[in-house]
Amino acid sequence: MQTNDKILKELARLYPDARPALKYNSPYELLVAVILSAQCTDERVNKVTAELFKEHNTPAAMLTLTQEELEKYIFSCGFYHHKAAHILSASADIMQKFGGEVPRDFNELKSLAGVGQKTANVVWSVAFGEDAIAVDTHVFRVSNRLGLACADNPLKVEEGLKKVIPKSDWSKAHHWLIYHGRRVCHSQRPACADCTLKEYCKFYNQK
Repeated sequence: MQTNDKILKELARLYPDARPALKYNSPYELLVAVILSAQCTDERVNKVTAELFKEHNTPAAMLTLTQEELEKYIFSCGFYHHKAAHILSASADIMQKFGGEVPRDFNELKSLAGVGQKTANVVWSVAFGEDAIAVDTHVFRVSNRLGLACADNPLKVEEGLKKVIPKSDWSKAHHWLIYHGRRVCHSQRPACADCTLKEYCKFYNQK
């Protein structure tokens, strides 16, 4: 068995129940939550959306808010000016261009304000059940350290991961890597001594 296959098998064993941490009840709620999650914890986003979505969980309802009103809801998520503007702009496009529904087409998703490659991949995978790998900071860091995909930008890491992971496992592997990044392979102080992947890990073995 090749090293990459051993890594993926162990990640699957470690995190069999890995799933999205963001709470949502519709593709639109997930879209908004992912926009809010940029440089913010999922726990904080879930607290904010629990209040926001009580009355503003559709594009039409969101557009009843002014940007200033929305900023008050999402202030604690950080970068609230940009995030509020993106959410309102995306909501307007969803209403005007896509009949009030979050588009299932990947390129149409990316056409929405605040929606880059990572956000589109998350929504496409989690909300619509498509095969995709979203490269956030955890996936980027862990992929490079393990040697699954070594590159200096998220898009190249995504391309590299797609070459070594079976397509049917793309969405699951995304969550495996996130869980490993949160629980073991921390940014500043990775718990290498406790990691069951260290014998395969490029980062550990170079140390």
